[in-house]
Amino acid sequence: MNHHSLEHDLALKRTVHTPLEQKPHYAWRDVLATESIALPPIVLLCPHGEEKFVLSEVADTLGKALTNVALAKGEKDIFNDTNRAWVARICRELAANLAELARQQNPLRLSLNSLYELIEKTLVDNNAYFVAKSLLLNRARKISFDRESATQSTLRVIRRNNHVVPWSEQKVEIAIRKTFLSLQRDSAPAVAITKAVSERVHISKQSFVHIEEIQDMVQEELMKGGHFKVAEAYILFRADRASARLHGSPETPLAEAPTPVTTGQATMIVVKKANGENVFWDGADLRKRIEFARIGLDLCLSPEEIESELRRAIYDQISQKDLDSTIILNSKTLIEKDADFAKFAGRIQLTYIYEEVLGWDILRDGIGKLKEFHQRAFKKYLEHGVLIKRLNPRLLYYDLPRLAAALDPSSDLEFDFLGIQTLYDRYLIIDKTSKPSRRIETPQFFWLRVAMGLFLDEQVDREAKITGLYELYKSRALDSMMLASD
Repeated sequence: MNHHSLEHDLALKRTVHTPLEQKPHYAWRDVLATESIALPPIVLLCPHGEEKFVLSEVADTLGKALTNVALAKGEKDIFNDTNRAWVARICRELAANLAELARQQNPLRLSLNSLYELIEKTLVDNNAYFVAKSLLLNRARKISFDRESATQSTLRVIRRNNHVVPWSEQKVEIAIRKTFLSLQRDSAPAVAITKAVSERVHISKQSFVHIEEIQDMVQEELMKGGHFKVAEAYILFRADRASARLHGSPETPLAEAPTPVTTGQATMIVVKKANGENVFWDGADLRKRIEFARIGLDLCLSPEEIESELRRAIYDQISQKDLDSTIILNSKTLIEKDADFAKFAGRIQLTYIYEEVLGWDILRDGIGKLKEFHQRAFKKYLEHGVLIKRLNPRLLYYDLPRLAAALDPSSDLEFDFLGIQTLYDRYLIIDKTSKPSRRIETPQFFWLRVAMGLFLDEQVDREAKITGLYELYKSRALDSMMLASD
């Protein structure tokens, strides 16, 4: 996907999202007034019930999609004879496709999704890829306002702006279809690719999944399916969008644009590292920690105000240890302002635990890599625990890759500060043979390790029983009981 394609994609997206009252209105449904098109009996299955299929509404939908394409290109003459004739022709071909389906099922019963797919196929058959993409963008816009899906999905997606939204398989499919259409290819393979991605997301047993993880899976499934050119275009598009967000281009949505720092304190100080080295600290990692800690929370302070609070009592030439401790303690004091800061403070603490245990870096790696780092470090953690005589050697004889695949660090988002602090102080294993001593467990390592210990003598499919018990632990059904019984 070249730069021109990206610019056109963004222009089309902006046009689709422009309020209706700011765009011209044309009587596209009237193009069928003089047409005599035979239709079989069709029942349209809508979320609110059954409806009668009306071809003139399809003409209106096609006309609006065509209008958006023309506006994105800067065209003014839109409702002309050529475009009206084109809309009428597409409607005739769609009617013929519907008649063919009706020979297999009478009366024909179609879901809205199936109807959209048939319209898209008809457009692709006529090389109208941009109009098909315009139609997809409009569907994506409507899905984003679908409140019913929020109550039907237990899996949640973390967007780049750290808003949490329900998982939507349909939105993933639309994104994949758009890439196929951008290369002027039939997007039918998007259905199988979406199904594979959805299965992987749900098998991972995560409560939250980051948008970057989903996009990584899409790339991998495109490659597995042999769609190498489409995968390349998808990768390039992601890179272009990442660059646009990084530089805060006008095309970048406001919610994703970099936030300027407006704290009343100095943004750059000297920090003493444990090895004696002095480094400049500008708070970039702190702002990333705040982003992570705010996920899905409705806090009474803005990110800038929170950063100012967390910087209190930080001074030039502070040690790295004191800097980290000060930020954690300052986050704890915010609990008095808003109950949601209990989770916020717990997550701030979590970022430091991840860095201590996993070698993960919030600036370098980002939260989208947490699951990968957990899986990568799990076997090493067990081996090191055995080496320092803190873990039973028999733990190494499980199917460790299978168990590591069950790890779900996103479940940590449900912890509050007291829960994290209790685990950190009393339960996570400390390696006292190293200088300085350090924790070798994350909360999810701890829960899985406890489950493994309980099934050491189990003979049949131990891993299945372990993952089942781990699911209970990570869902917090048992953690309060365990903590209370200590």
